[in-house]
Amino acid sequence: MRRVIAQGTFDILHPGHVHYLADAKAMGDELHVIIARGENVTHKPKPILDDRQRRDMVAALDVVDEAHLGHPDDIFVPIEEIAPSVVVLGYDQHHDEAAIKSALAERGIDCEVARATPREKTYDDELLSTGRIIDRITERRC
Repeated sequence: MRRVIAQGTFDILHPGHVHYLADAKAMGDELHVIIARGENVTHKPKPILDDRQRRDMVAALDVVDEAHLGHPDDIFVPIEEIAPSVVVLGYDQHHDEAAIKSALAERGIDCEVARATPREKTYDDELLSTGRIIDRITERRC
């Protein structure tokens, strides 16, 4: 059994998220997704949707075997509990792969760290980021 972890905020689900999760699932047999708690999101604006709603939306995707909320204090706790073969980062996520590999090794978690492929637009006006979706809503509705 090759268990895979993907992780992220998943504030407003879009085709880029679906591609990331499908790409991650293709790297193993079982896909677990860790959804960042809103209180822990510091690298971008806080999520619009609450933690449980974001988890429930991700869990509803066929490609996802289990969706988990991240730990409030230690991002590595759910990784230790899931015991993955590979942690897959989104192609544009801000994480430093070497630092993650080092932190996993320090905690005795023996797994690969991989990066998902980008999803190319299939048409010109397609939006593949939460930020761009919010910008479009603001332009058209506010």
